[in-house]
Amino acid sequence: MVVTFIFLAVLIGGMVIGMPIAQSLVLTGVALMWHLDFFDSQLLAQNLQAGFDNFPLLAVPFFILAGELMNAGGLSRRIIDLARAFVGHIRGGLGYVAIGAAVLLASMSGSAIADTAALATILLPMMRQQNYPPSYSAGLLASGGIIAPIIPPSMPFVIYGVTTNTSISKLFLAGVFPGLMMGFFLVFAWWWIARSHQLEAMERVAWPQRLRALLHSFWALMMPVIILGGLRGGIFTPTEAAVVAAVYAFLVSMFVYRELTWKGVYGVFLAASKTTAVVMFLCGAATVTAYMITLADLPNMLADSFSGVMHNPVTFMALMMLFLLVVGTAMDLTPTILIFGPVCAPLAVKAGIDPVYFGFMFIYVGCIGLITPPVGTVQNVVAGVGRMRMETVIKGTSPFLIAYVMLAVLFVVFPALVTAPLRWMH
Repeated sequence: MVVTFIFLAVLIGGMVIGMPIAQSLVLTGVALMWHLDFFDSQLLAQNLQAGFDNFPLLAVPFFILAGELMNAGGLSRRIIDLARAFVGHIRGGLGYVAIGAAVLLASMSGSAIADTAALATILLPMMRQQNYPPSYSAGLLASGGIIAPIIPPSMPFVIYGVTTNTSISKLFLAGVFPGLMMGFFLVFAWWWIARSHQLEAMERVAWPQRLRALLHSFWALMMPVIILGGLRGGIFTPTEAAVVAAVYAFLVSMFVYRELTWKGVYGVFLAASKTTAVVMFLCGAATVTAYMITLADLPNMLADSFSGVMHNPVTFMALMMLFLLVVGTAMDLTPTILIFGPVCAPLAVKAGIDPVYFGFMFIYVGCIGLITPPVGTVQNVVAGVGRMRMETVIKGTSPFLIAYVMLAVLFVVFPALVTAPLRWMH
């Protein structure tokens, strides 16, 4: 119990006083070293470096780069134009456009923040012109953005797989069907809102224009086909898929759509490098803490504490998901994975839960935390892009948040919703 107290007290205390999470993680590792009388500065440096000296983690910078190239090169905009051409004429059609575009973009970038920024930048002004309720418009865009970490390619799945030694390819495939279910649940929630507020519809687009939009977006649509097809067929690994995605996005942006200039390439690489540096430092810092957690045998200590409920997988999963939801409201997704992944994953195995299923649920609940105050990272993105008050975005997210929580309950009660499609695709 002393080890658990030190772990939580130093970590939470560091964040409360405003210390960056990466530094809090290093400090937590040092505190555990002192407690165990195991402090060694050389060992500390070795673990910090080992955290990002990992081949599978190469997928992270390349997926980040692919997302930046998509937004700068016009791939994201063409996907949104395609969705608008086919469903924009339905009552509240721009909402369905946002959902369709969110699902398609999720199959390309794997970044909730990048997808949300692209959706909000293009669709939020259009929703205002159609007199949509600002709160629900912003809430829908934020809720659609968190589909990105679920449908492959997914950076959180890569980080979780590396951190917990879980198959990244299986995690990718596990996210396909549930990610589509997230889109369907958003459709139902938005249908209710559109019906209640009598939202306007856009003018119906003629079939020649629809076909033109489909033709213009063809190269963008081929990206998820190549990635998923390559993974499903065993042509390349998730890390290699990230490289393929980045190279493909660059070639299409530069030489097909020609919206990316050589001058713009510098800005894209600079933005991707900054984001990569932050993520990799987090990975290194988390490795220090994870090493000391393993050395202190913290997972087995917690397993003894949870022994009363570990014989019932459904009860255990429900409690674990509730815990992760509470954590996710106060912490971003990547730190949640890096801090609690090495602790929770062994507990799930001891409880007899499939590690891939648990990994999916871990990321899914963490994604819900992205649209839950007080942190609400994705909500902040929408509020910043739309220059809206955070309270407005939070209010508009509520119905979609309820839909996601209902879906989480279904996943806990019926694990086959995740595992059955995974077995079929694998």
